[in-house]
Amino acid sequence: MHDDTYATDVRSLREALDAADAVVVGAGAGLSTSAGFTYSGERFERLFGDFIERYGFTDMYTAGFYPFATPEERWAFWSRYIWCNRYEPAPKDTYAKLLRLVVGKDYFVITTNVDHQFQKAGFAKERLFYTQGDYGLWQCSEPCHDKTYDNYETVRRMVTEQHDMRVPTELVPHCPVCGKPMSMNLRADNTFVEDEGWHAAALRYQRFIEQHDGQRVLYLELGVGGNTPVIIKYPFWRYTYDNPHATFASINLGQVMTAKEIVDRSILIDSDIDQALGELLEMGE
Repeated sequence: MHDDTYATDVRSLREALDAADAVVVGAGAGLSTSAGFTYSGERFERLFGDFIERYGFTDMYTAGFYPFATPEERWAFWSRYIWCNRYEPAPKDTYAKLLRLVVGKDYFVITTNVDHQFQKAGFAKERLFYTQGDYGLWQCSEPCHDKTYDNYETVRRMVTEQHDMRVPTELVPHCPVCGKPMSMNLRADNTFVEDEGWHAAALRYQRFIEQHDGQRVLYLELGVGGNTPVIIKYPFWRYTYDNPHATFASINLGQVMTAKEIVDRSILIDSDIDQALGELLEMGE
């Protein structure tokens, strides 16, 4: 059960959403976790039971750093990882709820999530900026050139054709330009490829921020933790501070905070995001 403060805060957010000229959504891992993309526990054990038994893995995230002995083993794990977090349907309709809340509004989304769930839920591609990459893309591990490659068909085959936690050798991906191994298009180190699409999205995002300067903007932060605050959290605080007509809102279970300079224009909701989005929808209907 939530207390009266929670109900008041959800009502305040609904009013801020209705009054906003523009909404900027900043989404972190907590949003996908709330949508059911859990990386440990029952889901992990159900999908990776054989890997857990052989390698002693405790969760999907740390398993991704394991130094597999062969590329065939590595891609057996990663193909299954990509498939269940990028290509299979979301366990819950959390992203669809968010879309219903912002549809009809002038909105833009910046996210550190790499699971492509915004587009799968129907968000307009031109209103999305994936800053940290996409599970659905590969790049040269070198990288010898700034291009990314869709991996759906190869990953599908890796998942269906793997045996004894190994993929067929002919499915191991190599760069079509230099022949080096392919890697995930994820910002893990300085080899991350910012391709043409990445730069175009970054420019659209910056223009959106500039176009709405001084307007009633709602900066809605969802599931953003403390790992990479310089991408969403700190800029959102700065934009709100610089614009007296802006409101900052954060929904995150156990991790809501704001800057003291904007506390009077901040709405902090310590809650499961899926539940809070559902209640926001009910208030508007």
